[in-house]
Amino acid sequence: MKVGLFIPCYINAVYPEVGVAAFKLLKQVGVDVDYPLDQTCCGQPMANAGFENEATRLAVRMEDLFQSYDYVVGPSASCVAFVKENHPHILEKAGHVCANSKKIYDICEFLHDVVKPESLPAVFPHKVSLHNSCHGVRELHLSSPSEMNIPYYSKLRNLLSLVKGIEVFEPKRVDECCGFGGMFSVEEPEVSVCMGHDKVMDHISTGAEYITGADSSCLMHMQGVIKREHLPIQTIHIVQILAAGL
Repeated sequence: MKVGLFIPCYINAVYPEVGVAAFKLLKQVGVDVDYPLDQTCCGQPMANAGFENEATRLAVRMEDLFQSYDYVVGPSASCVAFVKENHPHILEKAGHVCANSKKIYDICEFLHDVVKPESLPAVFPHKVSLHNSCHGVRELHLSSPSEMNIPYYSKLRNLLSLVKGIEVFEPKRVDECCGFGGMFSVEEPEVSVCMGHDKVMDHISTGAEYITGADSSCLMHMQGVIKREHLPIQTIHIVQILAAGL
């Protein structure tokens, strides 16, 4: 099983420690992982802004770069969901067949559904509040959507249960949007900030020290609110917790 590690551009530029943690974690669980150095953006920002055609060359490039791998794995639910849900029709219009959409996984989804580790050496003696991002919940099914009348499940929570010393909580509005939403936070900043504030306060109400989740974009948005308002909580990507101590 050969895995190509997909690191989204904003993680590469702003949160490289998340990419490093993802690589270490995959190595720890015995995965043959490689990081293609020539990778770049998947095209999500262009498509979200209404310029989907501008994403075509990026989608083709990503297909070529990851064609030799059995799986493509990335620590970003939104970027993985974009490749999975949007690259097929983007490439179809350009006369290409998308292969990545069938083999790409968010790293938590990959660990939970494919690798299925029974233990991890991670230790994180802190209280954390679990953030369920919109893409992760409703496109990648990392947890059960609250609007559906189905039994509760959370792949993120299951993985965190393998970490020693951790206490995991969830906010009252368990999967309400934080307000980031890509271009939404740019086009509707006032509404986005209000949603971010409400979400952070919901996480704080759990008594947690950290907000964690599978999307650095959501965590970045909430961290902005936390810094501006000097709120008593921090954000940390779930991969950093699962790789703690490696």
